This record gives sequence, structure tokens and C-alpha cells, in this order.
Amino acid sequence: MLQWIKKGGDNMSTQTLTLKVRLYPTAEQIDDLSKVALEYQQLCNIVSQWYFDNHFEVNRKRFNHEMYHYLRSISGINSAMVQSVYRTVEARYKTIATLVSQHPYKYCDVNDKKWYSESRTLDWLRKPIYFSRPQADYLRNINYSFVNQAQQLSLNGMHGRIKVAFNNYYADQLINDTTKLGTAKLVCAKKHWFLYIAVTNEIDDWNVDNNQHVVGIDRGLRQIMTIYDECTKTKFFNGKAIAYKRHKFQYLRKQLQAKGTKSAKRHLKQLSQQENRWMSDVNHCLSKTLVDYYGKNTLFVMENLTNVTFERQFGNHQQTQDLHNWAFFDLQNKLTYKATRQSSQVVTVSAQYTSQRCPRCGQICKGNRHHDIHQYQCNYCGFTTNDDRVGAMNLYELGKQYLNGDLKPKFTKTNVTD
Repeated sequence: MLQWIKKGGDNMSTQTLTLKVRLYPTAEQIDDLSKVALEYQQLCNIVSQWYFDNHFEVNRKRFNHEMYHYLRSISGINSAMVQSVYRTVEARYKTIATLVSQHPYKYCDVNDKKWYSESRTLDWLRKPIYFSRPQADYLRNINYSFVNQAQQLSLNGMHGRIKVAFNNYYADQLINDTTKLGTAKLVCAKKHWFLYIAVTNEIDDWNVDNNQHVVGIDRGLRQIMTIYDECTKTKFFNGKAIAYKRHKFQYLRKQLQAKGTKSAKRHLKQLSQQENRWMSDVNHCLSKTLVDYYGKNTLFVMENLTNVTFERQFGNHQQTQDLHNWAFFDLQNKLTYKATRQSSQVVTVSAQYTSQRCPRCGQICKGNRHHDIHQYQCNYCGFTTNDDRVGAMNLYELGKQYLNGDLKPKFTKTNVTD
């Protein structure tokens, strides 16, 4: 499920989720849908090449002038879907632009042996984006609609409309007076057909005056999550079993990469998809557990790990690799949209000094944390506890500052003991 938030009023927001609807087409309908998806994919690649050749400096008006009539002359899909092709390609390039900007290029200088980062743009692309999977984007009431008392979906085919049965598991969310349906994407996965429909609903905003809980969440490898709340309760989510399974996936990848055969490459792709599905499920369960336990009107506080360079902090190669491969952002994203549905809020704060600051006296000292025994011991006041718990406690403190009006709370190194 994907989501984004758009403000709809003083006390309301709109949340958009993507629902995965299973289709049950006949053999003839499968052939028709396959042709539509393949044709749409080919047009996307043509437009992607044009987008790339023009150095990404294009717009809808230029597309209509240079590409629209050409695509209509070589394609059998209708004009609305040809227009959707441009939207699909433009959205993909915007997504890539966002991703590369969030993940700067990191390199180690051969002279001073220090790590540096360089921001990236679409100009870093060496070739146009390739659409490898047959797909098609459908506009509501133009390319798709519900018919026969919402028992079937009417979809655009190569030779007109076709009526396809579907799984009505999400019928109550798809067809009601408060739901707004958006663009849908038709895809085929393992010989099964699905329609991903964007569904927008109004939800209540998180209100600082109604907030009931503040929860600091420290993420890591040994403990996937360590949470600390206003009741001084601490909960650890151990990551030993998950780390073991990820290392097992890593070992299998090395074995397959060493073989280098076509069969090995095919199994590598399947293994990667299997690991991604499993990791996504783990993050779903973790985020759901937190949201269900604390309920509505909760402020979840997490550290902002963007541009955090693990190379400087950890000498262990395996630990550094695990940190880079861990799905920290996926957990944050899933917690965000689940919390938003419960009128709660997820805020990310600066991670600086959250593992070095003493929660009791406020002294900041890097030497107080002992990684080898996973313990934090303050040399100034003697406060001793688990080192992961210290991070969660400090994040909780930053959450309290956020509630008091500081929208960008962080710790400063005013009192330092080396």
C-alpha cells in the first residue's frame, strides 16, 4: 500500500491508499488485457526515450505537439490512455528524481580516507528508464468503472469495453459515498491479473491538544525497535532471528552469484523478491503492533537517518552491510500511514547525540556508551541502562519538545565530557 497526505480542511486530511483488487477474466479477456498492457508498455518506453533525449525539459503541451498524434497513429489504444502514457512516464521520472536526491553519491577520498557525499539529479541517468513489465493506467469513468450493481468491472480493451469479475473483498472501501477513486493500474503477476486502485478517504487530523501518548522509537539491528513512552515503560523487539534469516538470504545470494548460470540468475531474482516480501511483512507487523497498542492521538518519534554515514561509526564490515541493507525507511513509511489513519502522528527528529546524551543529567559523552556490553553508563551522574534504551528515552524527550512548540527539536553539544 502506498500513501500520501493532502490537507483537506482545518481538522481533516485526505489519505490515499492503493488497494490491490484481484481480477478473474476469461481466456478471451486475458488475451485482450494482455494486448492492452503490452501496447501500453511499448508506448511508455517510446515516450521515456523521448523524455530522456530532451533532457527531461518537457511538459504536457510539448508532448501533445510532438508525440501524441504519432502515438495515436501507431497504437490501437484510445486517446485517454495515450494521454495516460505521458502521465505514467512523467510520474516515474519524478519518483526517480526524488529517490536520487534522497540518496546522494558517497565516496571515500583516497587522500584523507574520509567519506563524502554528493547530491544527485536526473542528469546522473546514463540511459532512459525502461518499463520492463506490461501494464496500463486506467482513468476512472473513462477507462474503468463499476457496473452491474458493482459486481463487475468495465475495462477498456483493444476493441472496446469488457466486463470482468473481481474479488469484492474491498467493496466497502471502493464503493461508498465518502470514497474518491483515482487512477488504477492494470498488471499481471504470476499469471494473475490485478487492478491497483487509488482510494482517497477523509480522516481526522492529529491534534497536539488531544495527544495522549509520546513514544520514542530507536531502530537498530540487535533490537529492531526499542520503544519508551510517558509511563517510563520500555519494550524491546529483538532482531536476532530476523538478522539470522537475512544472513541466510545473503549466503544463498553469494552461492548463486558464484555460479553465474542463467538458472542461478533466475533464482537470484526470485530470492530477492522473496526477501523483499518477507521484510515488508515484518515491517507491517511491527508498525501494526505499535499503532494498535497505543491507539489514537499518539505521537511517535523516530530519528532521521537520512545521510547518516555508518562507515565512520562501525568498523565491522558485516554490521555496516546490515545497516545499509536494513529497511529502516520502509518501517517508517508503514508506521506513518497506519498512524495517520488513527489520527496519530509520526515525527522524525535529528539523530545527533541521541545515543550519547544521558537522559537523567543531560551530559553528552561518546565514551559513556559501551558497544561491547550494550550498556550506557554516565560518568557524571552514574545513570546506567541499556544503550538502545537510552536512544529511545532521548527520542521521547525530543517528542516532548515537539509538543511544546519546537518543530525541529535536537540536542546541542553544550556540555561535553571527553
